Amino acid sequence: MKKVIVTIISVLIIAIAIIAVFTLNNKEKIENEIRTLKVSEVTRSVFYAPQYVAIANGFFEEEGLKIELTTGQGADNVMTAVLANQCDIGFCGPEASIYVYNEGKEDYIQVFAQLTKRDGSFLVSKNPTDNFSWEDLKGKTVIPGRKGGVPYMTFEYVLKQNGINPETDLVLDDSIKFDLMAGAFAGGDAEYVTLFEPTASMTEDEGKGYVVASVGEASGEVPYTAYCAKKSYIEKNSEVIEGFTRAIYKGQKWVKEHSAREIAEVIQGYFPSTSVESLEQSVQSYKNIDAWNETPVLKQEAFDKLQEIMTEAGELTKQAPYEKIVNNSFAEKVK
Repeated sequence: MKKVIVTIISVLIIAIAIIAVFTLNNKEKIENEIRTLKVSEVTRSVFYAPQYVAIANGFFEEEGLKIELTTGQGADNVMTAVLANQCDIGFCGPEASIYVYNEGKEDYIQVFAQLTKRDGSFLVSKNPTDNFSWEDLKGKTVIPGRKGGVPYMTFEYVLKQNGINPETDLVLDDSIKFDLMAGAFAGGDAEYVTLFEPTASMTEDEGKGYVVASVGEASGEVPYTAYCAKKSYIEKNSEVIEGFTRAIYKGQKWVKEHSAREIAEVIQGYFPSTSVESLEQSVQSYKNIDAWNETPVLKQEAFDKLQEIMTEAGELTKQAPYEKIVNNSFAEKVK
């Protein structure tokens, strides 16, 4: 009997050892298969909900990717990080890629996946306003972001579309850094500011301002934020770019198919100081203006409109070729 028990125990020990070795090897294999990508986003905003959904729901892991996300606080900072190889992929306005191309760089930046299709900022007033009209901005001071950035240029475009001269009819204070705009507005003399969500809703909830208009709704469709990388990086890492794009597409589809509440619950980890209820409100604001692209494809007509806005703003003297800046091959494939 003792021999039988000893034999059984020995078999169990051997079996446990085999399982442990197999588990360890399998874990190491999985870890080796996962590739970490450094991604620099222009800012942290509910506007980029499909991206956070893709990370939180494991869509990148399904593609063998792990995202190391940092926030650049401005498209210029994101582009600097991409050019200096401090990150693999940049997430910002395509205008940054146009600027780089027009500088004549051989290894220029290509855009390979579009996420948002209109301006994500909301105009916030210091005072409650009934029946807001863009004419109300005449003679006022507005904080619209950095001159040369898409938020600033799109806001100028909306002003012109409503018969307002940005040079003479109001004051555009572009001296405030992007991440300091809400604080400068609350503690300063400017009557208006453009803010993304959840900052716009939080400013309103705190009684420091009132959301009166959506800049994106007024401007129409523009390829506002997209993913980009060095041309050489894309060529050398085509499978990685394809997997990344597929994960983003899954995020876009998930956001389209789920409620603002469900989205808020998934992305709350990226906004720990914001309640689910506030995030739900912010998500719904973006759903209401149809902010997100349905696919990662960046169409030429949208790209042409962006360059038109840049030209009107005096920031672009030479148009960049769509076929050079935009690489839709991955977006078309994952569709």
